[in-house]
Amino acid sequence: MADEKILGKSTAMLTPLGYAGKTKVPLAICDKNVTPAAESIIGTCPYYYQPLHGEYLETVEKVSLSSAWETVKAFATSFDPWKDKAVAHRLLHRREQLIKPDSTDSDWSRHGNFMMRHIGCGHKPPAYYVSYGYYYCSNYGAKLYPKLSPEGQLWLKSARHYLQQNMEKGLKLNMKGNAIQESSARPGNGSFSMNVPQYELELNGDVFLTFAFKTHPLAYLDGGLGDLGPVDLARISMQPNIQEWGDGRTWGQAVDAGWGVAKTKAGDVGDAVSSTLQRLLSFKFN
Repeated sequence: MADEKILGKSTAMLTPLGYAGKTKVPLAICDKNVTPAAESIIGTCPYYYQPLHGEYLETVEKVSLSSAWETVKAFATSFDPWKDKAVAHRLLHRREQLIKPDSTDSDWSRHGNFMMRHIGCGHKPPAYYVSYGYYYCSNYGAKLYPKLSPEGQLWLKSARHYLQQNMEKGLKLNMKGNAIQESSARPGNGSFSMNVPQYELELNGDVFLTFAFKTHPLAYLDGGLGDLGPVDLARISMQPNIQEWGDGRTWGQAVDAGWGVAKTKAGDVGDAVSSTLQRLLSFKFN
């Protein structure tokens, strides 16, 4: 089984910039074993990516709002995190902390964890971590959160936690076998299943994106999307690029469940919530 996870291993001595000592790091390694994230980081934006690279900050923070998302998507697919030598040395020096289970290292992220498990083997971290993950998490936290009611703000925090919790479940299941099956935390909010070769989920960016999209409806509905009022739902639905929240095919099984939750509200308010939620959930695949 070890041969399934690690392909080739050697060591070398590197001196990180600004560091007087030396650290022993792998010269080439491909460790497919995805170690679990610490519970304390679940629900935070740096779970996906730590914005340490100057290239990321210059690319994302200096583009206009209208072109930001297309720029981020293009950047994420071409991004080579190893080009920033200072960041590479910094992470390599702390490699053992970044790859251990439940790491609480301040530089830990899914993106950094992947880098430290795949050194010199040609594998790139899933673009999802930088784009859909970190970009949306931080962007919506800064721009959408202040516009929501207290209930809407609670939903945003809860949905973010469920998104990352569902991602952890899928990665854990892929370490055990080929089948990934997840169900909603709240009864009736849906489920999904897919087959991915064991240890391979992170190694195919398109497959990982499909997997992540399949977890989105569960997270949004489990977070309480169907319980929100029409004003919050309208503000959520008006966010730029909301169509990128997920492949419309993954929403079908969840729409009726979410609509049903909303319809339990009394009278005209319940009808308004149901109508707005239906439009929101059908946005992508209609």
